[in-house]
Amino acid sequence: MEHKVLPRNEWIEARKVLLQKEKEFTKLRDELTQQRRDLPWEAVKKTYTFDGPNGTLLLADLFAGRSQLIVYHFMFNPSWDQGCKHCSFWADHYSGMIPHLHHRDVTFVCISRAPLERLDAFKKRMGWTFPWYSSGNTDFNYDFQASFTDEEVENKEAFYNYTMQNPMSTDREGVSVFYKNEEGNIFHTYSTYARGIDMMNITYQFLDLVPKGRQDDRGLRHQDQYIPKI
Repeated sequence: MEHKVLPRNEWIEARKVLLQKEKEFTKLRDELTQQRRDLPWEAVKKTYTFDGPNGTLLLADLFAGRSQLIVYHFMFNPSWDQGCKHCSFWADHYSGMIPHLHHRDVTFVCISRAPLERLDAFKKRMGWTFPWYSSGNTDFNYDFQASFTDEEVENKEAFYNYTMQNPMSTDREGVSVFYKNEEGNIFHTYSTYARGIDMMNITYQFLDLVPKGRQDDRGLRHQDQYIPKI
């Protein structure tokens, strides 16, 4: 791998130029983050039920006593034998953050359309500990732009990421955020899809720092399917 090499004093000057751009980006990101929090909310009036380890739960139950809820829409069609490898890549980072989120009044869960027993089996295989619920008996994933009918997939046209486009699959990735007030009213505050979930993948953030970058051309597998390098 060939690359330009400089003496240390020249390297520091080049790094300082980039640092200014990084600082500009950080300030813009802070502004965007505030604008995200300032978005209007929409009230969630529809009743949704989810299958969990302790039986059927309502959306309000998923908050687990907290006021804020983050839902990762995990791609797992009911007919699939295993979860999406890309969603699994993201999910490899989730278990460790749960205590930190709880301390800040945030509950995090994954939701998929596959039956609970299939989710539990895959979760055990991957060694994950975060909560994962099945929405197979409700319209939740469809209403929040994360699942699509066979007809929409066949016609290559569905409302995804806030525009009509080819959904590519019956299930897509996404993150939705909800808030529950003291009266028990639930509001949908934010959702993001496609490249919008990029920032939730800490491995990618670290790979963006190294010379070879993300190296997506090397292919992606479930974590237990990589061949160890000897």
